[in-house]
Amino acid sequence: MYGLVNRALQEFICTHHGEKNWQAIKAMAGVEVEFFVRMESYPDDITYRLVGAACKSLNIEPATLLREFGRHWVLFTGQEGYGSLLDGAGSSLQEILTNLDDLHVRVGLMYPALKPPSFSCSDVCEDGLTLHYFSGRPGLAPMVMGLIEGLAERFGKTLTIRQSCDRNAGDDHDSFDIRIA
Repeated sequence: MYGLVNRALQEFICTHHGEKNWQAIKAMAGVEVEFFVRMESYPDDITYRLVGAACKSLNIEPATLLREFGRHWVLFTGQEGYGSLLDGAGSSLQEILTNLDDLHVRVGLMYPALKPPSFSCSDVCEDGLTLHYFSGRPGLAPMVMGLIEGLAERFGKTLTIRQSCDRNAGDDHDSFDIRIA
């Protein structure tokens, strides 16, 4: 994953749990990187180790941490200068969710080693849709749920989200039924 992800995780932990906890989490994870370079690619294992150590250190379930981090990611990337990419992906929550793969193509122009997930939508209607999520990286469905919630906040929308397919339960991908109020 790119340094941008690890920097966002660092910012999330420091903001909600303090710099001291971040340093302890890095040590527990065996991560000696002092500063993550946003445009540099790092092994996925570093991110997974940081998340695992954060869960242990903070006594938080992985799904909870990843979901909260997903919400945070939307705000973080907007502050890091990527808000215009989101704005260009659509003027409604449904439109952005429908255009996620196109958004990742544009991000890939800046991050050539990007290995993004793939998304598709079905049952799109005025008050919701089903989002299908395909990724080679396991265990990140809760983060996707947080991302969707963060996007809803960005649009001032309230939503309910239910995971309808679960790769961890044997399905070939994850999917989420989203209802927007």
